[in-house]
Amino acid sequence: LHRLIRRQRQMCIRDRKIGMKETDAIDEYILQHIDEESDYLKALYRDTHVKLLRPRMASGHLQGRMLKMFVQMIRPRQVLEIGTYSGYSALCLAEGLEEGTTLHTFEINDEQEDFTRPWLEGSPYAGKIKFYIGDALKLLPGMNITFDLAFVDGDKRKYIEYYEMVLEKLSPGGYIIADNTLWDGHVLEEPHHTDLQTIGIKKFNDLVAADKRVEKVILPLRDGLTIIRKC
Repeated sequence: LHRLIRRQRQMCIRDRKIGMKETDAIDEYILQHIDEESDYLKALYRDTHVKLLRPRMASGHLQGRMLKMFVQMIRPRQVLEIGTYSGYSALCLAEGLEEGTTLHTFEINDEQEDFTRPWLEGSPYAGKIKFYIGDALKLLPGMNITFDLAFVDGDKRKYIEYYEMVLEKLSPGGYIIADNTLWDGHVLEEPHHTDLQTIGIKKFNDLVAADKRVEKVILPLRDGLTIIRKC
């Protein structure tokens, strides 16, 4: 019996490793068959991993190219981002913007500013970006701006608050892109009562799924992207 259990464990470990190798190979294949990221973005991504905690929060090559393409398809005049972090996603959003349009990006962590601001201001898209340090939930309601596209990647515990606020600021037919909505698969689990981020994501997903004010679809890209269109 012990030998059988040990063998089953070894088979599970082997299958998991094979699955990881296949996923890594597919990921690499995808990156080789999409548009390249610029040298500037490569340098920013590398610097993010060297100097910042939780570098996985940066959007990265695949998601960045997708954000740029979304902007080019939607052709928004005003874009909102909640959660700037290192600025990678902001630069990809701004890259897709037409002349005379603006990205407003909010970062609540003031310790992030010294890293992020030089990367935004030194980019080719600096003239299209307005960078705010502070809580979007407090700053945005006082701003007389209607957005056509919003990328939400802030505190997962506040996703529902962001959603309701942004929906009020969104033009009819406008889009919200919410990041991390599959949360490493934890949405399939019953979270511990102290795991407020998983609880927040699950409540947000349930709310959006039942919300008749919007159309919605979840893309299983990286950690999950929910595309939401205001009716």
